[in-house]
Amino acid sequence: MEAATARAWAALDLEALAWNLGRLRRRLPPGCQVMAVVKADAYGHGALPVAKALQANGVRAFCVACLDEAVALRRGGIRGEILILGYTHPAQFPQLLQYDLTQAILDLDYAKALAACGPIKGHLALDTGMHRLGLDAGDPDSIGQIFALPRLRVTGLFTHLCADTGTAPAQRAFTQAQADAFWSAVRLVRRRGYTPRAHLLSSYGLLYYPQLGGDYARIGIALYGLGSRRDLPSGIALRPVLSLHARVSGVRTVAAGQSVGYGFGYTASSPRTIATLAIGYADGIPAALPSGAGHVGLHGGLAPIIGSVCMDQLMVDVTGLPPVKQGDIATLFGPGGPSAYDLATAAGLTTNALLSDLGPRLPRIVSAAR
Repeated sequence: MEAATARAWAALDLEALAWNLGRLRRRLPPGCQVMAVVKADAYGHGALPVAKALQANGVRAFCVACLDEAVALRRGGIRGEILILGYTHPAQFPQLLQYDLTQAILDLDYAKALAACGPIKGHLALDTGMHRLGLDAGDPDSIGQIFALPRLRVTGLFTHLCADTGTAPAQRAFTQAQADAFWSAVRLVRRRGYTPRAHLLSSYGLLYYPQLGGDYARIGIALYGLGSRRDLPSGIALRPVLSLHARVSGVRTVAAGQSVGYGFGYTASSPRTIATLAIGYADGIPAALPSGAGHVGLHGGLAPIIGSVCMDQLMVDVTGLPPVKQGDIATLFGPGGPSAYDLATAAGLTTNALLSDLGPRLPRIVSAAR
């Protein structure tokens, strides 16, 4: 499908993606490579087109959340390492071998189950304080047992920093403590003759704590030109990769006192011109967006989103804008409209959550080169 006929679509600027990759590579510590995070359909951007573009720009390592995401990449022609960060059911372990995938090793029992189906490649997840997944980094006996398992190829060690989104004293102290625990475990393993790749930096870790080092930096939201909130350090100059657009499906005038949408979510205080857009919460627009909190770009102005967001449609107040007609294009976020930060903030979300919720029926269309 092309934008010329789509009712709504997400436009991908792959030049911006390449720009962001270049800017982030400049911040990598010595010897560190990018591991691109393309889980959740590349944060709603479209995992395969994004991964192909990154591969064409020299990225050779990717990570995803689950087996299905990894298999889709491999079937789509993505080479190099693909690390599954989450749980894979033991019944699916043969697919790890079939598609040459790398599995996160979550604990000792899971490692033994992987080894029973080996030879499987894995990166051992270490818990250094997030208390979500992984083996306690302070458990050298279990770590040693995992590396000694036959038919399990432990090629990496990783942890997840959970307080690296800023540089307040408490964040700095906790992040450094996590890093110290992680590198202590890495040194232990390497003293025993093993040579796994080590990685702990994600987007914020790379931006705020690059000195913590590693063989990979797992970069997700920053590759797409954004932070989780409007909180990236100054001077990074990243470019948003995705913009979201929808067509006007109808225009009408409502009188003072008339309501718009379900449940009297908006009542006009004076005569208003209302446009309906062909996009809704089934496409990823937050259903809980309060009336009037969000806006769209249309004809050089901003029109407030009013009433309740419907499954397939939403309404905007275009009173005072140049005449709007059926088929006109509104921008939910991107050039000519608000930013993804603006919409996410209005809905009480992070940009990660907003983008990852963009629905599969929205075509991802690569925009023409500038």
